[in-house]
Amino acid sequence: MSADTLVLRDCKLADGTEVDIRLEAGRVHSFSSRPCDDAPVINLGGRLVLPALVDAHLHLDKTLLGLSWQPHRAENTTLGRIEGEKALRRSLRPNVEQCGAALLSLALTNGTTAVRSHVDIDDLSGLENVTSVLRLREAWRDFIDIQLVAFPQSGIKRCPGVAELLNEALVMGCDLIGGLDPVGVDGDLNGHLNVIFGIAERRGVGVDIHLHDLGEQGVDEALAIAERTKVLGLSGRVAISHAFCLGSVAAGRASKAADRLADAGVTIVTSAPGAAPMPPITLLRKAGVRIVAGSDNIRDAWSPFGNASMLERCWLIAYRSGYRTDEEIVSTFDLASVNPASLLGLERHLARGFSADLIALPARTLAQAIVERPHPDLVLHHGRIVHGASSLASELSRAMVHPVPSREHSM
Repeated sequence: MSADTLVLRDCKLADGTEVDIRLEAGRVHSFSSRPCDDAPVINLGGRLVLPALVDAHLHLDKTLLGLSWQPHRAENTTLGRIEGEKALRRSLRPNVEQCGAALLSLALTNGTTAVRSHVDIDDLSGLENVTSVLRLREAWRDFIDIQLVAFPQSGIKRCPGVAELLNEALVMGCDLIGGLDPVGVDGDLNGHLNVIFGIAERRGVGVDIHLHDLGEQGVDEALAIAERTKVLGLSGRVAISHAFCLGSVAAGRASKAADRLADAGVTIVTSAPGAAPMPPITLLRKAGVRIVAGSDNIRDAWSPFGNASMLERCWLIAYRSGYRTDEEIVSTFDLASVNPASLLGLERHLARGFSADLIALPARTLAQAIVERPHPDLVLHHGRIVHGASSLASELSRAMVHPVPSREHSM
């Protein structure tokens, strides 16, 4: 018996099946309705076991978690928020690694074991945030998979020198190139896209673009992104975050855009924001567009809200989409598990041979879990316990339980 063997006893699966799950070498080995051998056991008492969650849009370098409460002062325009954030960060000078560690800890306790984080690169911070978040990623590598996007929060054309810094960020270790409102922020659709897709082509990386622009202007930008994605053969490797425009135009226009996005293989990322138009989830899915969910801003200069719970994002998407039946509610779970895992190039399936990234919840059905959003009692990353109630882990050797990094370790 391997030291990496573990049995999860008395589990309830999403389809209602009651099983024991055997894990070996960080992967799901087998399912059984009979008692297993003398491997270490955690008795889950009928808890619901699901794939661990994935947050496809986070900002580890922006959060102010761990600091004293900061009243929200942001303006109501994208450019106003950009400049307001710069002013606030100049005055507070937050420790990116300390605050980011607080956010990762919160995400982990809510069952998230993989995130995609955008990292600001601008005329104020240069590459400082990249350096800090790369250190943070290394400190947390055994607990959460972290993918990083080199993100020009203040624009590219309006910030001389940022294009070169974006390329350098990829050399340092960022995984993707980001973009931001080519027209609304930079005022130059082709100039902005030429830079980020040019870097993507040269460096062989994917693209993730923030698109806040509304209406026809935003749709035209989304279609331009889709066209470049198709021409460069980047299907499955380009994402548009927010895409408010798709929820702000007539259904017929959104449907035609959805067909183009699906054909190009562009993913849409949504946080189901409160006041902004949300992309039409049902329409996009019917067209074959991959939809994923993310938290976006959590307790930062852009928003005072957020708790890093991807179950809550599923709930928000279901609520805002008018979903009420169990089938409709359950359909949102893929947006926080399988779909974003695929976008990040990861495995998040509860099936034989797949990575044992799992959560156990005090719920009897998946619909109940999404509606009630309970905290997981157990979180496993590659078969190792990274968060769990002591009562569940009492039968395990303490060596099998990984402590979450302390602030000292993450700084």
